[in-house]
Amino acid sequence: MDAAFTAEQDEMRRTLREILGKRCGPDEVKAAVRTAAGYDRELWQQLGRQLGLPGIAVPEEYGGVGCGPADLVLACEETGRALLPSPLLGTAVLAAPLIAALGTAAQRSELLPPLAAGGLTAALVVPGTALATALALTGDNGAGEWSGGGRAGGVQARRDDTGGWRLYGEAAQVLDGHSAGLLLVAAHTGGFARSRTLLFLVREDAPGLVRARQAVLDETRPQARVQLRDVPAELLGAHEDGAAGGADVRGALAAVGRTAAAVLAAEAVGAADQALARTVEYVRAREQFGRPVGSFQAVKHRLADLYVQVQAARSAAYYAAWDPEQGGLALAQALEALRITAGEAIQLHGGIGFTWEHDAHLYFKRAAADELLFGPVHRLRAHAAHTAGLFTPTATAEERAVLR
Repeated sequence: MDAAFTAEQDEMRRTLREILGKRCGPDEVKAAVRTAAGYDRELWQQLGRQLGLPGIAVPEEYGGVGCGPADLVLACEETGRALLPSPLLGTAVLAAPLIAALGTAAQRSELLPPLAAGGLTAALVVPGTALATALALTGDNGAGEWSGGGRAGGVQARRDDTGGWRLYGEAAQVLDGHSAGLLLVAAHTGGFARSRTLLFLVREDAPGLVRARQAVLDETRPQARVQLRDVPAELLGAHEDGAAGGADVRGALAAVGRTAAAVLAAEAVGAADQALARTVEYVRAREQFGRPVGSFQAVKHRLADLYVQVQAARSAAYYAAWDPEQGGLALAQALEALRITAGEAIQLHGGIGFTWEHDAHLYFKRAAADELLFGPVHRLRAHAAHTAGLFTPTATAEERAVLR
């Protein structure tokens, strides 16, 4: 394994950090999330023109940059550092890879170029609170119960008289669901006897589609309630009567989940690193008893522990970029590091840090919201251990030591 970044990757990191440093400070973040879209559209277009960020992992034949997971992880560490509110996660990390993996040639040619250019944004619609399960992060997504399971609830798909598909149901926590121009909806079809989950494409102007932005803890991760009231939809891919699509869909979702875990881990590492840097800057300047707060040994010890946590999480995230199979463990490590670092940042900022309006709470909210959406940490670790067979009689002592 060669963990060194190339000159091109270092230049991308430098350029992205420079742009975000100028356009995405705490005040700009707070202003952007309060717009109708929930993000700065002009900044999103700039990132697309200068860096090709929306299409960084899209193949070059479809207008993307054609980079690998390591480049996406490196970029998202910088967006996490700035807590960038953008459709990057829903569009580039979740939707585009699913279209590339499952879509027909016509669907890929139609959808991937505008997604890569940033002119079209997308969101993955998963019923209920099952996003982590759908991506196989906290449990097996093979049963399909998270999409409805053949019973009431979730999103149901049925054939209409013309041979097309109609969707009916609701999803309450859809990332970027209020503003995305394209929805990838995971829907259950086949009834209880032939239960399977398929993915469908729904356009923003589809009749019967109702979307409403929700009030959420972390405004940099806007969410929406999506209602589908007999909405016309297009099946993603070309499956005969949908019968052969279930296993492919679940496998593709799990593959996307592994990459998404590495990306989310890098985002959390970037956020934790910035929260720590801002805290170090504050304790250097803040004086108590005639000396900087940071000069007290107890404060130094706490900051040193945080530094070790962040560096360990960064190593895990970089390793997951090379081996996405380790994405779940890396995400658990990074979310834990962000939660601890954000909490300590509030503590070390003293009385001002406890005010809800202080910038330290932006990182605390990100930590809490991400663990609710993609965790919790103990379930991420438990599923990784189960997948690796660490608790089976055949597991070796070396294998059991991996998660300790």
